[in-house]
Amino acid sequence: MRPHAAALVGRMDSAYLLAIDQGTTGTTSLLMDTSGATLGRATREFRQHFPEPGLVEHDPEEIWQSVQDAVGETLRAAGVAGSAIKAIGITNQRETTLVWERATGRPIHRAIVWQDRRTAARCAELRAAGHEQAVEETTGLVLDPYFSGTKLAWLLDNVPGARARAERGELCFGTIDSFLVWRLSGDAAGGSPVHATDVTNASRTLLMSLASLSWDDAMLAMLQIPRSLLPQIVGSAGRIAATRGFPHLPDGIPIAGIAGDQQAALFGQACFATGDAKCTYGTGAFVLANIGDRPLRSRFGLLTSVGWQIGSEVVFALEGSAFIAGAAVQWLRDGLGVIKSAAEIEALARSVPSSEGVTFVPALSGLGAPYWDPDARGIISGVTRGTTAAHLARATLEGIALSVTDLVRAMADDLGHPLRRMRVDGGAAANDLLMQFQADVANVAIERPTDLETTARGAAMLAGVGAGLFLTKEDAARISRVGQSFQVEMSEADRSAHLHRWADAVARTRSKRS
Repeated sequence: MRPHAAALVGRMDSAYLLAIDQGTTGTTSLLMDTSGATLGRATREFRQHFPEPGLVEHDPEEIWQSVQDAVGETLRAAGVAGSAIKAIGITNQRETTLVWERATGRPIHRAIVWQDRRTAARCAELRAAGHEQAVEETTGLVLDPYFSGTKLAWLLDNVPGARARAERGELCFGTIDSFLVWRLSGDAAGGSPVHATDVTNASRTLLMSLASLSWDDAMLAMLQIPRSLLPQIVGSAGRIAATRGFPHLPDGIPIAGIAGDQQAALFGQACFATGDAKCTYGTGAFVLANIGDRPLRSRFGLLTSVGWQIGSEVVFALEGSAFIAGAAVQWLRDGLGVIKSAAEIEALARSVPSSEGVTFVPALSGLGAPYWDPDARGIISGVTRGTTAAHLARATLEGIALSVTDLVRAMADDLGHPLRRMRVDGGAAANDLLMQFQADVANVAIERPTDLETTARGAAMLAGVGAGLFLTKEDAARISRVGQSFQVEMSEADRSAHLHRWADAVARTRSKRS
């Protein structure tokens, strides 16, 4: 133990960290101490709005209410006073885009969710105009409606008066982290709210240069975005703002950590060495790998983003996203009525020894990496008269794992070597059948932590570093622990058969066939 570390541990045992994990379907609040013990937890769901096919929106006020309710319930469950909290960490659904009034804090429109595809035609126009290479070189991203930039342009062009108001400096743009920082730090009526986003979220907007870590003039011009709309870009750990007027907390608690949900999970899984990788299974599935201190432009359809920034240390990440993972299970439940709860799927899938050749490509919101085909549509193939609900349930889990395998294989191609292991988290990572199949088809060992809420834990770790409660990120990592491993058991012949059927089914979903 380093000099004075023993004294620090003694102080840290009484320090509490609050993580706010604002996700796509709900907000989770987590209170933990700096030994890693979870003392309280609460989740509040909110409505999903689908104005038309392909359009997905959230009401920012419903999100804000879910944050207040979740934090209040967490403190009650833990029996801890808000004054005992030493730092707050925020993690969030990343590309979801909203605009609010600077004077009042009121949103001018529902938030446009990362899954929303309304700007697909605009992205196609920009590609046709020859912007794609510049976008990739500058931002590390691709021209796809997934990202915030075209969503923001849509709001400016379609909400009456929005563009003129933006040019007069009356409006603020933000991803959800920015909105929460604004509200937590006082809103407009309670003082001087902070308008900021961290570098990980900024790197998902199509508006930030990876080289300079600042808003890029060429990208702003391409999308006609007034600079006055934009938040300040800050690091992922440090005193970013402080609470003011929040119902359950005293004024002055530092907001000391922010990261987009996938980067928070990468940090929470202690993927600190180059080549370390994780996959989060939430609404979608997201594979990220630490690629060190320099951005790498993918040759195989992946994205480059900032993994985190702590002081002068900047870590970049290679990322692949499958838009639909847990959402496929929700579709079985809500759309088809095959199961009554998501938890039922593993037992149903285990009731048959295999999917009997049934293959489900869950392209319910298009295909993400490495295909980037927003107009692709889901497909279920290999169905026979003997196909049952159990076969479909198993094919759904296999489809999630095979989608992730596409990302793992592309990542290995970019890195020049196979992944040594992949750490996993998120709700679906609790499914042993899915995790074993994932290890088998991706041909990579899977490590699952004792606490699957790694995203919230990563936000708490960043806040602890930012508030000085942890000496370094390595000190913070001691609260993240591996629980179970899944080793590769499938034969090469069986793996090849699964991958061949999958490739054939994916080809059938494509809107742009070569």
